[in-house]
Amino acid sequence: MANVIGCAFQGALFSFSSGNPALRGGEEDGSKREEPGYKKVFFKQTSEARGYGERGRRFTDSLILKLHDVNGVKFGEYKLKSGLLAPIYIDLRALVSHPALTNQVVSLIYERVQEEGLQFHSVCGVPYTALPLATVICSQHELPMVIRRKEAKDYGTKRLVEGSFRQGDTCLIIEDTVTSGTSILETAEVLCKEGLKVTDAVVLMDREQGGVEMLALKGIKLHPIISISQLLRVLQAAERIDAQTAQSVHRFIQDNNSPKNGSDSPANLHPPASKLLKIMEEKQSNLCVSADVTNSEELLQLAESLGPKICMLKTHVDILEDYTSAFIQKVQALAEKHDFLIFEDRKFADIRNTVKHQYEGGLYQISSWSHIVNAHAVPGPGVVKGLSAAGKPLGRGCLLIAQMSSQDHWLLVQMAEEHSDFVMGFICGSKLTERPEFIHMTPGVQMQAGGDLLGQQYTTPEEVVYNQGSDVIIVGRGILAASDRAEAAELYRKSGWDAYRKRVGQSSI
Repeated sequence: MANVIGCAFQGALFSFSSGNPALRGGEEDGSKREEPGYKKVFFKQTSEARGYGERGRRFTDSLILKLHDVNGVKFGEYKLKSGLLAPIYIDLRALVSHPALTNQVVSLIYERVQEEGLQFHSVCGVPYTALPLATVICSQHELPMVIRRKEAKDYGTKRLVEGSFRQGDTCLIIEDTVTSGTSILETAEVLCKEGLKVTDAVVLMDREQGGVEMLALKGIKLHPIISISQLLRVLQAAERIDAQTAQSVHRFIQDNNSPKNGSDSPANLHPPASKLLKIMEEKQSNLCVSADVTNSEELLQLAESLGPKICMLKTHVDILEDYTSAFIQKVQALAEKHDFLIFEDRKFADIRNTVKHQYEGGLYQISSWSHIVNAHAVPGPGVVKGLSAAGKPLGRGCLLIAQMSSQDHWLLVQMAEEHSDFVMGFICGSKLTERPEFIHMTPGVQMQAGGDLLGQQYTTPEEVVYNQGSDVIIVGRGILAASDRAEAAELYRKSGWDAYRKRVGQSSI
């Protein structure tokens, strides 16, 4: 399973010769404009490049020792952005103060590009640490470069990608360090939205925490120069660190590995998230039907008739007038038969102990049958902790609900990151984070945008998935109010999946 979350960046590679039109927005009739300096970037694997292996290892061993000399690699106890305490800290920002060392890094990156025979039109360094590396490489070898801004300015061109390029050009990404691959994905998505393609990325340091596998799922091949295993081996052989330190780092890497080896899903995606992604790919559906009906028999009929077309069924059991435990057993059987997940739209919003009892006890005993629930973040992290205490042992997942205002979204994302072993994503209007392990789901989707008399606003699948970056569309009235619900569901399934495929850069199926 591949290309399920976020943006994939695949496309046919092609070489080009001097004089190929460079500027974005060139003639649509295919005529070419001569642009001085826009040169062919096409590397063939030569015998010299193929000899990089042994020579490259000697150079990288030497580089590792020099990086340690300038405190580019440190050992001790360091708090990471995620909040984890790590026994190693890699800080390659120190390179900018050591030009000779920077040149050595650049030479290794360039040789790796030659060795792999990579083809591209331009180079982009991930901001900010990799920008100097990309700049030096492009300057030394006269390669075209583009710059990705982290934020658009409110004046001038207001562009997020600066430089000259054409729609469909292939861009090579350069990064200093990769953990999960998120930083490269963020840059690639920005480039993709501007019409560029990304198929390869070169990184100086691979922490071996799943970045290679995660990027491969998104259609990007990562080419590391140094691995964390090689770094530890070289430093230990040079007696810069002892065996205990090396073992401590190895243990930390293994315990905090993003994707499982040989798996198509990240290891820190708990069961419902991983299963949902597989269902989406296998059924080619990112459609969740909101079964807001008051009769259990009608809900069962919906599950039976629409089950083959959906990845998830959203329920409101507290509005059913004839709820029974036997009904739940039937829904579970249909979910297994048609391979979809059950999402109880409970919207938990109380203190820790209360939500725990609401989730696992009472009349509905939601944790015993619903794969996914949702919660408001307003009560604070206690609501997630309470739900997690009941749901995590059962392999359940939780979605956090984004409020109308976007000012505090960073707090919501932070809460999700701190509880990523239980929180699997968000109910939101648009993508909140580029972290690949979080799934974004958007309600209020209809084929035609607008509103109703009750104040509900609707957005199209194209807008929600392609423009706003959501992964799953939640559709209620658009299907329930249709004269032929199965036909309407198929229409939404196809529209949502086509928008998804369009976003990830593949043709619709």
